Order: sequence, then C-alpha cells, then structure tokens
Amino acid sequence: MWSIGQLAERAGVSVKTVRFYSDRGLLPEAARSGGGHRRYGPEALDRLRLIRSLRTLDLPVPDVSRVLDQEDELEDIVARQLTEVGSRLAALRWREAALQLLTDCTPEERVERLRLVGAVSTPPGTAALARFWRCWLPARLPSRVVTAVVDRAVPAPPDAPAPSQVLAFARLQDFVTTPCFVSGPRAGTDYGQPEVHMSGKGYRPAVLYEGLPEAFELAGAELRAGRTPHRGEALDCFVAVHAASLNRRDTTDFRRALHRMLAAEPRIDRYWQLAAEVATPPQALPEPTPGLADNWLREALSTTSA
Repeated sequence: MWSIGQLAERAGVSVKTVRFYSDRGLLPEAARSGGGHRRYGPEALDRLRLIRSLRTLDLPVPDVSRVLDQEDELEDIVARQLTEVGSRLAALRWREAALQLLTDCTPEERVERLRLVGAVSTPPGTAALARFWRCWLPARLPSRVVTAVVDRAVPAPPDAPAPSQVLAFARLQDFVTTPCFVSGPRAGTDYGQPEVHMSGKGYRPAVLYEGLPEAFELAGAELRAGRTPHRGEALDCFVAVHAASLNRRDTTDFRRALHRMLAAEPRIDRYWQLAAEVATPPQALPEPTPGLADNWLREALSTTSA
C-alpha cells in the first residue's frame, strides 16, 4: 500500500494532482491508515496514468469518469472530441483569414470590410442564405422541393478559407440580408418574384424546380467543356421543364414567349457570382453553379428564339 506522496512520486505528478482526482472519484483509495491517511494499491498507478493520458487529450473530467467506468466507449468520446476540435480549428482558420483580409487593403476598404466580416458569425452559418431562398421561391412549393433547392443553392463556408472567400461570403450574407428586390408579392417579404412564378392558373412550380436540376447538370457539362451557348439536349430539357410547369407545348412561339418571360425576371446574378467565389479557392477554376448553368441556358434560348 502506498501513501498519496508515494503514488504521486511513482506517477511523476504532484500530490495536489492525486488529491484532485481522488476527491472527484476518479482515483478510489484502497484503504485508510490508522491516522486516517489515504492508501493506494499498485492498480492505482495504472489508473492514474490512464487518467493523465485522457486529460492530455483535453477530455473533460466527466468524460474521463465515463471512460474509466466503461459507461461510454472511448472511441465514441474521442469521435466527439475530434468534432469539437474540428469546429474550433475551422473557427480559428476563418478568423485568421478575416484578419488577413483586414491587413491587405486601404484604410477606406478596411472600414467597409470590417463592417462586412463583423456581421458574420465565427464559424459562419448559412441560415440567412437559406431564409433568402425560402422567401424567394414560389409559395406552396412542397417542402422536399424547397429543401433540395436550398441545398443546391446555399454554398457551404470553406473550412480553410482564403481571405477572398471570407470577403465573398460576407458580401453574400450582406446581400441576402439587405432587401434587393422591393416589389415582392409574398406577404412579409421584400424579395421580388420572377415573372415565371406569377404565371397564373395552372402553373406547377414543383414540376419546374424538380426538373431544372437535370437541365442544369447538362448545361454544367457544356460549361466545363468550354462550349458557348447553343441548341441541344441541355436547352431542350430546360425548355421542356418550363413548358411542363406551365401546361404548354414546346413550340417556336413558346420559346419566344419563354425568352421574354425569363428576360424580364429580376436577376440574382450577384448571388451566384458571390456563391461561386465562396466555393472556389484562389487560382482554381469555378465549378458550374445552378446560376451559371441558368445563365448559359438563357443565352442559348436567346440565340434560338430571336
């Protein structure tokens, strides 16, 4: 049997450390001496070393206790700890990029950039972007369709952003929280609706938004290949989806009418431009976003419906 001092010496820690873990029930004593002093058996040394190893990983005392009592698997606790560390690292990387952003600019730019990045939480969230799309999309759209659109349209903040990506995200959040279209027909919103959303009786927005991803994917392949807008499968798919949503047939007259309808739509090109900057590291080629694909298809429509 060892005294508290002997155990501390063998473990290479202070008596205060042994007492701390003992008082919290992590290191049970084997007995007490006649004078009431704590006594520990040899197994306490292995347990104390395990405690120290777990604490070195920054595990909280309650988690250490659960591991020792086998209430939780060590693997699960380590996985949770990894998630927490990852979140803290992402926040630090974002803060570092934001600080770099504020150093590489003129005093006038610094004031504006500080306003923008100061409005973004660390790590940043995307609730404002999702809210923008939920307000902008047509009413009575099935929730599954809304969720799919929002998932495609809202860029995830990069874990290790460049300063330019931080600035783009801050500008994007500023864009969606500042009313950009002031004639919205939806009660309680300031977002204007495109003309296609106000097509009257018979309009089926779910058909449109369920079908557009296929057209965007086809147009994305054309964009990656560097092809200019032209007739073909992507445009035919795009027009067919619009025609089906409006209960119309794909004719020359319909294409002309669709071109006029889409040309009159309030544009959100700025949103897509900033979303592409958020998603694209410096020096990398931007991946086609739904917005870029939509622009390609509109231009293809304009060249074939003139």
